[in-house]
Amino acid sequence: MFQNDINILAIETSCDETAASVVRNGREIRSNIISSQIELHKLYGGVVPEIASRKHIEKINQVIKEALTVAGVTLDDIDAIGVTYGPGLVGALLVGVAEAKAISFATKKPLIGVHHIEGHISANYIENQELEPPFLSLVVSGGHSHLVIVEDYGKYQIVGRTRDDAAGEAFDKVARAIGLGYPGGPKIDKLSKEGNSQAIQFPRAHIEGSPYDFSFSGLKSAVLNYINSMKMKNEEINKADVAASFQEAVVDVLVTRTIMAAKDFGISKVAIAGGVAANSALQNAMSKACKENIIEFYYPSPIYCTDNAAMIGVAAYYEYINEKYSGLDLNAVPNLKIGER
Repeated sequence: MFQNDINILAIETSCDETAASVVRNGREIRSNIISSQIELHKLYGGVVPEIASRKHIEKINQVIKEALTVAGVTLDDIDAIGVTYGPGLVGALLVGVAEAKAISFATKKPLIGVHHIEGHISANYIENQELEPPFLSLVVSGGHSHLVIVEDYGKYQIVGRTRDDAAGEAFDKVARAIGLGYPGGPKIDKLSKEGNSQAIQFPRAHIEGSPYDFSFSGLKSAVLNYINSMKMKNEEINKADVAASFQEAVVDVLVTRTIMAAKDFGISKVAIAGGVAANSALQNAMSKACKENIIEFYYPSPIYCTDNAAMIGVAAYYEYINEKYSGLDLNAVPNLKIGER
């Protein structure tokens, strides 16, 4: 094992956050700087890839400089450069990858390409110092819904995935349909607190022969059909009840699949990760279900649920100590599958 502290400079530009972080020894966050584009993309009701890419180019040098300053280090103190190289928006990813390669080449420090989803899972290590593999992780975000067995650091087995819409994508589409705007997840979470989650019975999809997989397109369609039918009958729509009932259906499916997988695979630790992991109803329901089934439950703070570079730095550290480096031919891979390199 290394005798000196290991400092990783991490870069994340997979979607609409330009982020940089300095992570020491895989668990200590020295800095975590995030420049968000949410206000910009709100104008369009979602992320516009070309605008996101241009904004990353404008912000990336400034964000990295700030991350180093806040951490109290220079590039001389950095041992390796970690960067998200997929999955994500190809133009956005390319900005981060090009920057990381340039710094790696100029400083002669190792380059480490990090899988974005592995980064989200690794966010759980930041505040839960005692957490170590193996454990089961539910990854839920705007583009992903996965059930992953974390067998070891950097070693993953996918046991469940979405067949269509990701959970976060469904949140955004339903939020738009009831006039809440973008981003949908936090707005539905907030409005749901004013509604009755049992007011409308929306469907829960079960996939024959794939008990741990998810499907949210039918649920999304059911919500849209309900809204349209109410409009056709000129009946008032209780937005809070729609939001709460929709959220209840999503959370119910996520929790029941996760607990079933944990029991079936004999796993006693469950973690959640990704943007939707910040959802209060999901956290509460998962916590309750884990307690009832004597399963330890972990989740990151909201700042580490959404896209950030600290989680990328944590994942990169474990790649670094296992000497899993990338070459300067590293490229953006927008549809990168978990476990691929």
